[in-house]
Amino acid sequence: MNFNNHFNSVADSYLFAEIASRVAAYSKANPDKKIIKLGIGDVTLPLVPEVIKALHGAVDDMAKQETFKGYGPYEGYDFLRENIKSYYGATGVALDLDEIFVSDGAKSDLGNILDIFSEDNTVLVPDPVYPVYVDTNLMAGRKIIFADATEENGFLPMPDYSVNADIIYICSPNNPTGAAYTKAQLKEWVDYANKKNAVILYDAAYECFVSDSSLVRSIFQVEGAKTCAIEFCSFSKIAGFTGTRCGYTVIPKALEKDGFNANKAWLRRQSTKFNGVPYIVQKGAAAVFTAQGMKEIKQNLSYYMDNAKVIADCMDDLGIWYTGGKNSPYIWLKCPNGMGSWEFFDFLLNGAQVVGTPGAGFGKCGEGYFRLTAFGSKEGTKEAVERIKRLFK
Repeated sequence: MNFNNHFNSVADSYLFAEIASRVAAYSKANPDKKIIKLGIGDVTLPLVPEVIKALHGAVDDMAKQETFKGYGPYEGYDFLRENIKSYYGATGVALDLDEIFVSDGAKSDLGNILDIFSEDNTVLVPDPVYPVYVDTNLMAGRKIIFADATEENGFLPMPDYSVNADIIYICSPNNPTGAAYTKAQLKEWVDYANKKNAVILYDAAYECFVSDSSLVRSIFQVEGAKTCAIEFCSFSKIAGFTGTRCGYTVIPKALEKDGFNANKAWLRRQSTKFNGVPYIVQKGAAAVFTAQGMKEIKQNLSYYMDNAKVIADCMDDLGIWYTGGKNSPYIWLKCPNGMGSWEFFDFLLNGAQVVGTPGAGFGKCGEGYFRLTAFGSKEGTKEAVERIKRLFK
């Protein structure tokens, strides 16, 4: 037998292991100190009542012969896909039902989608970047090139026509930087992809936080995107499904090359390697898009964005440069006084007992920057920023 030696190119999960180690050491030495964690990208509020109601109803369905469900459709139940279609319709995006594929999360699909692409494709990713984009391609042995996201370009790199890429990753609003492309900027990327005959893998996991009218909720709001883009979305952030697991991927039927249709290929892949998301979970997900569900969901999103404003206001008060915090639950700040990412991590941990995420863990362009998240509790977030203020004043 021969193993896939490309796995040797993937670094160990150093970032979060190192964070956990430093926090554990500090806690052991200072057991009386209360640590507030603003580094985690996980949600903290419980599922909303309308979703819980739907989940309970689906459990009851499974207890009755007439409503019991066995294997479901590989692409997802129509009741959920119809709701997703309507959700897109509210933004002016018209989709066919068979362009929507339900999955157990955007992370899975972002990795699995590579099954339909050749290994000799060149991949373009921004730096700093969500590690899944890089690691899944390293595992397949693909060539990866980077588009530097910097303070000078607002952490929003734009296309360079001198660079040839086949697969392009875009996350907007971005994780980790919180920066978001305008519709006009995305149009430049769409034009570039169509010109280069490339595909954009568009991660829209944070679309629910967009409030600025110059931004879009979906790349398919951009003219020309249906011939060059695949969109991935998740219920993890909009509805708190990080532990419940449900997402969806949109593959337009217009996306094809030399007779190879991406939509048909993905359905074939899913029918071979995936048995679908549980009926119970899909019923809960469908409740997200009901009138009552959205009303309750928006309250949770407002809770997180209130936290983001508290953190952003703190940065403004201290004169610290940052992106995000307005259309994103992440605040990406420049480490003050020329500190490195890990130096600032230790500075916050030891001086304020606040934990964030060093930007260096997301790529070379992340060095000197730091991510704070709005997914904590309101009380914890307020206390954290007061501690940070005291540390600097």
